[in-house]
Amino acid sequence: MALFVPFSVYYMLVDFRGARDHAATVGVGAAFAVFMTIAAIALKIIASLGLLTGVADRLSAIMLACFCIATALLYKQFWTGEGLRFSADNPNLPKFWDFLKNLALAASFLLIGFGPDANSFSINVSAFIEAPFASSHPYRMEGPAMTRDTY
Repeated sequence: MALFVPFSVYYMLVDFRGARDHAATVGVGAAFAVFMTIAAIALKIIASLGLLTGVADRLSAIMLACFCIATALLYKQFWTGEGLRFSADNPNLPKFWDFLKNLALAASFLLIGFGPDANSFSINVSAFIEAPFASSHPYRMEGPAMTRDTY
């Protein structure tokens, strides 16, 4: 979560113009780039807090995963220009690694929100479909109550 809050959000607030200019590199107008930047800041703050607090955590995980996939597809297009050639002088190679990093982040958000195995993933997807804004109560302790004698 520290990748988004505080670091990424802090950068976007401190250098809003740079963040806006970066958003515009996908070919949108200046006004829409401002909207994209503000939306990204809001998403990073709200969804990160949702995951950290457990409030609508599954929805937050999906939102952050989709954000990571969208930014990978929009800004990390390693397949353009020279394509993917594993050579130190290929300007697309860093984009390739960043693309994979974004996909790994998306997968990690889904693991956090829905569980690490097929059974828990299936259960949590069903629960999400039934109540998308509900909490999965990720910080609830299971089992017998902890007492001073337990530890």
